[in-house]
Amino acid sequence: MLQSNSIARHFEKRLNVSQPSETLQALCAIARKVAATEVMPRYQKVVAEIKHDGSLFTEADLAAQQALQRLLPALVDCPVLGEEMTQDEQEKLWETCTDGLWVVDPIDGTSNFAHGLPYFAVSIALFRAHRPVMGVVYVPVLDECFAAEAGQGAWLNQDRLPFLGDDKKLKHAMAAVETKWLSGHLATRIVTVNPYHSHRNYGASTIDWCWLAAGRTDVMLHGAQKLWDYAAGVLILLESGGQVGSIFHADYWQENPWHRSAVAARTPSLYKAWQAWVQANK
Repeated sequence: MLQSNSIARHFEKRLNVSQPSETLQALCAIARKVAATEVMPRYQKVVAEIKHDGSLFTEADLAAQQALQRLLPALVDCPVLGEEMTQDEQEKLWETCTDGLWVVDPIDGTSNFAHGLPYFAVSIALFRAHRPVMGVVYVPVLDECFAAEAGQGAWLNQDRLPFLGDDKKLKHAMAAVETKWLSGHLATRIVTVNPYHSHRNYGASTIDWCWLAAGRTDVMLHGAQKLWDYAAGVLILLESGGQVGSIFHADYWQENPWHRSAVAARTPSLYKAWQAWVQANK
């Protein structure tokens, strides 16, 4: 987590950037193209299959990943790590490609996609030295493209993020909470104490990050996200001025990259209150 004075300097620098770079705009175009050609033509028309870990995948996931593997290296010449690879393939790429690695989730929210629920996204991030430096999350049903570049800011389509109203107290906050991977005690406390106004869980982590960045929610809690769940979204949140840590570490990046918890908020004051509550109740 960045210290508050570093955040202020970093955010001031980003405000001087008027529009996304050409590379980031090209990345948005790739996400839109893959959604248009491989994802949406199959929406409400495919049958889901079950992977060995119990999660769902469809023909659209595979087609979208293959398209991204063709298109992304032409933009920045790096290997592509996708959700629909074997664990051995993923781990080898993560360990060896520190100079540059694309991390993609061809369809985040496959269960929603397969059931006809309009809450899913194409997520793409470019990593260097195990940190995201560029990220895009495209939500095709809403035609919303969230994008960010390290040190340059974040956008929703052509508008700068964040879209913030007044800073709220935690008790008035809207939360995005996934209880599935939380410890029993923390999950119970979330349900029984309800330290915020209300919470939502829509089933697509990549969008949760973006909606937090846009101010549609105020705080977020996830017990264990995979690399592709946070790859683009965490950068979009940080570049919009939000803050993030984990349940077990003040430094978000110290945690296991394959099972990384997230405690996040759209403003520093909300983050301080939210992280304190989580630590007191974990």
